[in-house]
Amino acid sequence: MLTAYDPFAATSAAFRALDQLTGRTGNSTARPLSGMPMDAYRVGDNFVAHFDLPGVDPGSIDLSVEGNTLTISAERSVPQLENAEWTIAERPFGSYTRQLVLGRSLDTDRLEASYHDGVLTVSIPVAEKAKSRKITVTRADTPLSVEGRTIEGESSQPEEATAVGS
Repeated sequence: MLTAYDPFAATSAAFRALDQLTGRTGNSTARPLSGMPMDAYRVGDNFVAHFDLPGVDPGSIDLSVEGNTLTISAERSVPQLENAEWTIAERPFGSYTRQLVLGRSLDTDRLEASYHDGVLTVSIPVAEKAKSRKITVTRADTPLSVEGRTIEGESSQPEEATAVGS
């Protein structure tokens, strides 16, 4: 079972109760943006993250990488309507910044980002040096030498098979 926890639920309930006591029922003001929900996963040789940013102007989105930290900033503005008398304003607005610490195995120089239908998608390829690779082992004709000393006990020639019990 999955349980959602809203750390602001008690605060929101307190504000609603305060509104009722002061006679401002149904006349709440828009609240500041309080989160940037994210999904992240690895697919093939890419690390992908999706950030929910509904109603954000794509021009306000800023991504930067410093060292191994990715910083995402965005802003959602309050609509400016002439002669509008707000009765309910629950949609979040304001600025939000989120930082992710990236592994050194990611190639941040090739990071790509796109924004579609209120979702920012960031894709970062795994660095070539971090990808797994197969290493071929060859048989040397001479014994291995480490720091000028020959490692004994290994024959550089193939051994002949001996029949047992003949």
